[in-house]
Amino acid sequence: MTTTLRPTEPLQQQTDGGRSRHYHVCVNSRPVGEIHLCTSPSLGPSVARVEHLRIAEPDQRRGRGTVAALAAEEVARGWGCTSVEAVVPAGAEGALRLVTALGYRPRNRGMEKRLGTTPPALPPGSRARPMDPAEYDAWQEYGFEEYAQQWIALGVPEAAARSKARRDQETLLPDGAGTANTLISVLEHEGTRVGTLWLALKEDKAFVFDVEADRAHRGRGHGRTLMLLAERQAIEAGRPVLGLNVFAGNTPAERLYESLGYDTTDRTFTKPLL
Repeated sequence: MTTTLRPTEPLQQQTDGGRSRHYHVCVNSRPVGEIHLCTSPSLGPSVARVEHLRIAEPDQRRGRGTVAALAAEEVARGWGCTSVEAVVPAGAEGALRLVTALGYRPRNRGMEKRLGTTPPALPPGSRARPMDPAEYDAWQEYGFEEYAQQWIALGVPEAAARSKARRDQETLLPDGAGTANTLISVLEHEGTRVGTLWLALKEDKAFVFDVEADRAHRGRGHGRTLMLLAERQAIEAGRPVLGLNVFAGNTPAERLYESLGYDTTDRTFTKPLL
């Protein structure tokens, strides 16, 4: 039996070079599922994304999904993509087995924690204050480069990584430190600056976009204090959930978040297209 992809719509093309197309997964011309392939909305047209893949129950566990995913990779190569990504929700064991078998590697994961109603206290000697304008300019410049380098280290082409970093800053901080529903804080301990926190207040939850203990003060528990500060600010703002993203390989951060009660919501995997 032959498994193929059959388009169900014309190729959708955006002005920025992005592409998207839905397909039926067919076996000997008989539809047995569907797949949606597009380019990454965050990393641009050089990175493909398997947005959705479903095989009907009677045809599952027969390798249809594997062949469909491989066929999608060939389509992505034809689009000029150099890598492909897939987001696997927590608990989707079948999808996890599939991407692992196809050679995808973990890139990052989303995590969330449901908060209580009592803001946690910060350790003695620790206090937070808003970041002042002079600090903000240096923080933004450093954050741009650090963020871009993280994506580059994970195999994202440099141009795409820098484009994403620039686009994210412009989108998330259009008015700098004065952006609405944004809290950018400096943590001090015994009067000395030890770290920074960027928290966004979304409609139904808060999200940590950046948290970092200053290099000279790492390994002293300030990362945990910064996360307690994030929880405190979220609860005070009436947000019942706190979310974040952590890159694969950042073991200290992953352990910290797990110890604080964060659960994984999804994992993003990526694979180079040779």
